[in-house]
Amino acid sequence: MAGQDYNELLQIRREKLDELLDKGIAAYGGRFERSHVAREVVNDFEHLDGTEVTLAGRLMAKRGHGKASFADIQDGSGRIQIYVKLNEVGQEQYELFKKLDIGDIIGFRGTVFKTRMGEITVAVKTLTLLAKSLKPLPEKWHGLRDIELRYRQRYLDLIMNPESKKVFELRSRIIRYIRRYLNGHGFLEVETPMMQPIAGGATARPFVTYHNALDMQLYLRIAPELYLKRLLVGGFEKVYEINRNFRNEGISTKHNPEFTMLELYQAYADYHDMMDLTENLIVHTVRQVFDNFEFPYGEEKINFATPWTRVTMLDAVREHTGKEFAAMSDTEAIQAVKDLGLDTEEISSWGEAVNLAFEELVEPKLIQPTFVYDYPLDISPLAKKKEEDPRLTYRFELFICGREIANAFSELNDPIDQRRRFEAQLAKRARGDDEAHVMDEDYINALEYGMPPAGGLGIGIDRLVMLLTNSPSIRDVILFPLLRPRED
Repeated sequence: MAGQDYNELLQIRREKLDELLDKGIAAYGGRFERSHVAREVVNDFEHLDGTEVTLAGRLMAKRGHGKASFADIQDGSGRIQIYVKLNEVGQEQYELFKKLDIGDIIGFRGTVFKTRMGEITVAVKTLTLLAKSLKPLPEKWHGLRDIELRYRQRYLDLIMNPESKKVFELRSRIIRYIRRYLNGHGFLEVETPMMQPIAGGATARPFVTYHNALDMQLYLRIAPELYLKRLLVGGFEKVYEINRNFRNEGISTKHNPEFTMLELYQAYADYHDMMDLTENLIVHTVRQVFDNFEFPYGEEKINFATPWTRVTMLDAVREHTGKEFAAMSDTEAIQAVKDLGLDTEEISSWGEAVNLAFEELVEPKLIQPTFVYDYPLDISPLAKKKEEDPRLTYRFELFICGREIANAFSELNDPIDQRRRFEAQLAKRARGDDEAHVMDEDYINALEYGMPPAGGLGIGIDRLVMLLTNSPSIRDVILFPLLRPRED
């Protein structure tokens, strides 16, 4: 930082604060009424040229000395240059301006003009200190080697990195248009419990908490599925929720323990309807937010133009491995996977073998939007069985750039079959699988009153935003991701 010791800079700023206070100058102001933001002045210069405006923002750069200076001010919309001249603002305010530090937040009133260099500028008449910055901003943000500082101190990332701010603005717009689409197609947005007495609705390890007044253990939800389907029983026919799920799993570029999901259910529909809905929803959102169908992601280029590829899991596995699993027994399937060089220690069934071959050898190759459907029953405890092949279910997942983006079923609405599935999951738990489903008697009870046939869909919002903003890590699209404690 310009060769000065960081602690020395902190001390200098503290001394400036004390000096301001001694002079009776408020260092942390209150409400400040603005007439415009920076972007409005720049975009509407032809109409604002020569008029008086009032703006506020953070001081990002200062240039000049003597009796006149330029500075760059950044607000939520962008940057604008200001011109501060002693003869215009007076001695007292010019002395205040000279003592301002990069990072200070000020309000100012002045006249819009354009410099000889063509820079749109505000000639300041009065200025007000609104917040004194006691710590210096990073000088060369992009040169920082510790990329985790961007995640740990997101406020600095947003100040210094316009591209990061743009990602989160796009994230907000993406979610807004998803909501708009669903609301426009008759879906009702609802809220279901975040703390649940039973961790159900997905295969995952939950976070455990405790309610003192009720003297009971609770779980942060891993999925809203079973509660949303209770609403189908109750008579709501189209429901959705966009909210947080919590899974007590590892952290990676694709996983954060707290993440955002869209989950929806539609009565009298099936997984083919959900494929159509998924394709239409994402295409609508992409069109509205970006007005473009082609996006770079890393070294790949994704094209969202329809129709998207649809392929069964068995066909996809056969295409990429040459193995015809459809005719194999459990033992033959496990041996076939072993012959492909995969570790079979934790698999014990035909369906698990097929899924392992798919995940390891097929999934990474699915770059363009691809629906993979007809998943094995063994790994789909909440999906309806296929009538023509009970080893499979009416389930699909959407893959883009080798990543799962969406998961959907024709929902299982047979309470007797659902109880058998839960019991099979309990057997897995007994064998040490902590992520297997547990028995939810109240959900079974709800099904026994009759749930209409339905299609259900879940879309990972964070992963979708990653793709659409070319972000390599999930932490780039979550404002405050969970991080390991820093070792000082």
